[in-house]
Amino acid sequence: MSKAREQLVIGVDVGGTNMQFGVVDASNRVIGRVSSKTEAARGFDHVLGNIERGVDAACGAAQVARSEIDAIGLAVAGAIDIPSGVVLSAPNLRWTDAPLRDRLTERLRRPVLVENDVNGAVWGEYKLGAGREATDALGVWVGTGIGGGLVLRGRLYYGPFFTAGEIGHTVIQPDAEPGARTVEEISSRTGMRRCIAERLADHPNCIMHRLVESDPQRIGTDELRTAFEARDPLVHDVITIGARMLGIAIANWVTVLALDTVLIGGGITEALGRPYLDLVRAAFKADVFPDRCRACSLRMTQLAADAGLLGAALLARDAAADGDASNHRAFSSLPAGQ
Repeated sequence: MSKAREQLVIGVDVGGTNMQFGVVDASNRVIGRVSSKTEAARGFDHVLGNIERGVDAACGAAQVARSEIDAIGLAVAGAIDIPSGVVLSAPNLRWTDAPLRDRLTERLRRPVLVENDVNGAVWGEYKLGAGREATDALGVWVGTGIGGGLVLRGRLYYGPFFTAGEIGHTVIQPDAEPGARTVEEISSRTGMRRCIAERLADHPNCIMHRLVESDPQRIGTDELRTAFEARDPLVHDVITIGARMLGIAIANWVTVLALDTVLIGGGITEALGRPYLDLVRAAFKADVFPDRCRACSLRMTQLAADAGLLGAALLARDAAADGDASNHRAFSSLPAGQ
């Protein structure tokens, strides 16, 4: 069978600093891969040009022509208007109301799909990674912030406002001061860095003084992992609190939706590994209701950095098969009788 008949699609993971491109074949293998700088500071049109060049470079790596690509899916860190493919707000990209789908369709002459980055990653894991045996799933990505996505009855669920799954904005401490009320503000890398900064002066023996020269703003994922593995008292306590709050938030969502699977990924999860997941799981089991919901499986993601790229590619393939890349099986409510 020729490559032109293999339902080739391209997945693109668009980040504020870097972009990843992959040509994905009918067996869901990445057969051509490149990366490039986003260069968001140079403006929307410049990034469009970088995306076009990245698509062509990925095609070159896969030894196919752009015309042989059925569809292109982009996973973008930001709020997306799903039906129109407009990026409503993407702070890291400096975009507001950016007509990404239509502008790229004009440039690339291929069907283009635009999806939120975490939704794309959750879909990739659901179809190809840790969620392959799941019925319904909540995805939770822990990194700079905390993003989420929902898969219900085999489809990404968006809700009428196309914002479903934003677990990071779950209010977990309603009486706390601003900046410490939501699970994202406590349990993300940004939240944990803030908590450490507030207490660092009272812990002169904390390893962070050496790792970041007493500058909390330099605390990143690598520093958190090093201190956590060394069981530094301050850092271990902050991470434990963050994991507990995240576990409680997940328990609330599973209690409401009776989900059988939660997929947990993102840079913090991947760096801290199984001990971190065990902390989240313990808090989840302590608070989920009823007891039978403790059978919900909390799983570490498997696709890591490829989750968003592959998820966007799969969604693009489905949209092309449906003949409507502007919809990609999005739905605002569950179909009647299903």
